[in-house]
Amino acid sequence: MDDPFIDEIRTLAKRRKAVILAHSYQPPVIQDMADFVGDSLGLSRQAASTDAEVIVFCGVLFMAETAHILSPEKTVLLPVLDAGCPLADSITAEQLRGMQREHPNAETVVYINSTAAVKALSYSCCTSANSVEVVESVPSDEVIFAPDLNLGTWIAGRTGKRMHIWEGDCFAHSHADLDHMLRLRDEHPDAELLVHPETSPECWDAADHVLGTSGMIEHVGSSTVRTFLIGTEEGMVYRLSTLFPDREFIAAGRIRCHNMKKIEPVSVLRSLRLLEPVISLEPELREAARAAVVRMTDLG
Repeated sequence: MDDPFIDEIRTLAKRRKAVILAHSYQPPVIQDMADFVGDSLGLSRQAASTDAEVIVFCGVLFMAETAHILSPEKTVLLPVLDAGCPLADSITAEQLRGMQREHPNAETVVYINSTAAVKALSYSCCTSANSVEVVESVPSDEVIFAPDLNLGTWIAGRTGKRMHIWEGDCFAHSHADLDHMLRLRDEHPDAELLVHPETSPECWDAADHVLGTSGMIEHVGSSTVRTFLIGTEEGMVYRLSTLFPDREFIAAGRIRCHNMKKIEPVSVLRSLRLLEPVISLEPELREAARAAVVRMTDLG
């Protein structure tokens, strides 16, 4: 790691009593400088358990919101304010209210990849890892699920609930290049193909396992396979390589999130110097969203 800003970032982070979080989809240089690397919810929980006064979240906006929801007493910074998530932005609070009016007997479960305003209207959140368990545990036979259509479809095939699914998508995952995956399978016949449930059903059919990011880590850790084709955002290949240097990981499907690549060391340094941009929510909204996050933990 030879970026000229790294030493200054670490010195300033210590002075600010800051913890640096990086999502597994971030560029390698950002993962290397971070105190913790992982998925969005796991990172927020990790930050909440530290005595840090400042959280620098290297990810996208909904992730920084979740960190603020779980650590309202800390200053939460998102180094690049326009690092958004089209999936989270695909449904507004008013659109969710419309679904709820159409299905008054349904409880609402939303993917953690959603805005705080949408979380605040929901019975519970879920992650890709606990989504089936959370939906099964909801005290209603009908469930509204948002915003990811592919993940919702994946859940619907594994639960007895009647699902009403919002038709949103993660563009990077939903447009994964299946031909590329299949070509890599031919080139590496002994490899396993792991794909994220945000990819299309055609990708699921081609895969050995359909898993979220934490599930991929757990699976590789318990597997004897030496080579894995990784059908999620390409940054996950670097994350897995650092955890399992004795294995081979190959990005499959040409899945790249441009928003996840917006944060650079210089933007982290600027954020620490200025202590901005700060991510903050109105207390009423924050507490309503927190209730859905906490209920997820209780259910799943």
